[in-house]
Formats: sequence, structure tokens, C-alpha cells
Amino acid sequence: MEKIYRQTYAEINLSNLDYNIKLLIENAKDYKYHIAAVKADCYGHHGYPVVKQMLASGINFLAVSSLEEALEIRNNNKEIPILCLGIVMPEFINECLKNKIAVTISSAEYAETISKMAIKDLIVHFKVNTGMNRLGISSPEDLLKAYNLLKDKAIIEGIYTHMYIAHDKDKTNEQIQEFERITQNINLKEIPIIHFGGSEYSLNYPKLNYVNGVRYGLAMYGLVDCHLPFKSTFSVYSHVYQINNIDKGTLGYDGEYEINEPTKIAVVPIGYADGILRCNTGRYVYINDKKYPIVGKVCMDMLFVKIDDSVKLNDKVAIIKDNEHIKYIAQYTHTNNHEILCLISKRVPRVYI
Repeated sequence: MEKIYRQTYAEINLSNLDYNIKLLIENAKDYKYHIAAVKADCYGHHGYPVVKQMLASGINFLAVSSLEEALEIRNNNKEIPILCLGIVMPEFINECLKNKIAVTISSAEYAETISKMAIKDLIVHFKVNTGMNRLGISSPEDLLKAYNLLKDKAIIEGIYTHMYIAHDKDKTNEQIQEFERITQNINLKEIPIIHFGGSEYSLNYPKLNYVNGVRYGLAMYGLVDCHLPFKSTFSVYSHVYQINNIDKGTLGYDGEYEINEPTKIAVVPIGYADGILRCNTGRYVYINDKKYPIVGKVCMDMLFVKIDDSVKLNDKVAIIKDNEHIKYIAQYTHTNNHEILCLISKRVPRVYI
């Protein structure tokens, strides 16, 4: 394990990750392909030890956002199937060929471009746009065109869509109907893998008879509210760096936080360069299992916590304690759980337990 000189680190609980994934797979045991979305360094969990644990827990397919992410995993594992969900520029298709990385076909134009290349062993998955209007093929005509362009030139392994509003059953059912409409001109039985995502969909909808794959994201880390008793996998810790006793004055950049009575302030070595943005001011951290507020402007490398006499120098500070804390922070900072995890930068070492 690398040395942690700042005593600031993220703790990744692989045992809880194993527990969560096994719960998910048991809940979706009728699916053949259990696909982990490991983009953004496994949602901030970071590092191949997380991927290795996922595979040991039953994940049998990986999905990434970029070729860079795919190649990083492939350097550690030569066999696991990997799908790149984002667009791979045509000039880098050979990297996918060499490394057995599946490519997303997100438009008929893209299919036409790569169909002119030597792609005999290229693995492809078609992305169908069912309403999110991000990436994907949006009409039966375009899908048929893309399919016909590639069916004799590449290896058609899969087709998929993304359920972007799974908490709304009517909208999700509309997406399913749209998928069936767009795919009406091709024979889905000829495509080995048909997969839907993401986490909320996998937990709340029955398996469709023609779908044999499901993609998991945030649920692997226990951050989806549902009937399953998930466990926390991600925490961030630092320590009390210094304690300042201030009778009267201001605190931090711009002097916006005024102190008008004797106050104890803990300085903690973590800041916005580590992913604790300035919008965290006012929300609480934990020291000795007690809540204390962040005060003043968060600095690049440090922040301030208003404390009491029970806090001592070098006490451990839970900047992010557990999943309930993550949900609170996301609500406080007007974002989602994903962003809280992904913001924690690579300069914060990950410790795997």
C-alpha cells in the first residue's frame, strides 16, 4: 500500500462491494449477462482492485465510457469482454481490434464510415436511442441501414439502450415500446446480447423475454434506494491538522466568515482540488461520530470545521462517512450521488479493505 503522507484518503470496502453485487445478481438471476458500468474509475472507487472484485463477485461483462478506460482494464485482464459506451474515433478502431474491445454503433453515419475499413474481427453493439437523445440510432430505417452495412463485415455481438428515467414507469414502458419499434426491421434473435441499463431499471422491472443482459452502475455501491439491504462501499477520511482558537475575526479567503465570540476551528487537509467543492460549506462532517459544520470558504487543499472542546489534534475526520452521508451531501450541494463519488480526485489515495 502506498504511503499516505497527508492522512487523507478514500476507503473502499471490497467486502461490501462483493455483498452488493451478489445481491444484485440474485435479484436478476434470469439474466445471462451481468454487465458492470465501470466508467469514471468505477464511479470514483478507482483502480483495478475494484474491477477484480466485481469479476470475482459474478460480473461477467464490463462497460466503459472511453477507449482509454477500456485499454487500462485490458492491460490487467486479457479475457473479460469490454464494451466502450462512448464513440471511438475511426482512426482508433485498430486499437479495439487488437484488444478485443467492443465498439458502440450510435448512428448510421458512423456505421457507414467504419464499414469501409478492415473490420472483420471488430465486435460491435448497436445503441438505440429511446428518448434520452444523447447517443443512439433513432429510427427503424437507420438501424436497418447500420445493421446491413456491418452484418457481413464485423461481429455483431449486442444491441442496447439506456433507461434514463426508470423511476417513471410510464416513461420507461414508452422506452421499451420505442426500442421494439426501432428494432422491428431486424431479427433480434440473431444478436447474442440484448442489454438494458441502468441500476434502477434492473431493480424495479421484470425481465423482458428478448433481453438477456442488464447493466449495473450505482447500485453496486449501494446508492440506489430499493428493497435490497445494500451496504456502503465508499468513505473519505482526513484528520485534524491544526486547531485555532479565535476570539474575534474572520476566517479564510475573502474573510466572509465572521467570528464574534470565542470559537474553535479545526483545519483539515482536504479541499476542492481533492473534490470537496466550495458548495460544501455549511454541511457537516463527522469527528468521533459527532456532526460538525464546514465553515468559511473551502480552500484548494484545506477546509475549516467549527468544533468543540471534545475534538483533539489528529482526530479522524469523516469527510464522507457512508451512503446516508453521501445522499445528504448530494442533496445539500444540489447534485446527485454519482457526482459526489466521481468528484473525489486521483490525488486522494484509495485504501482497499
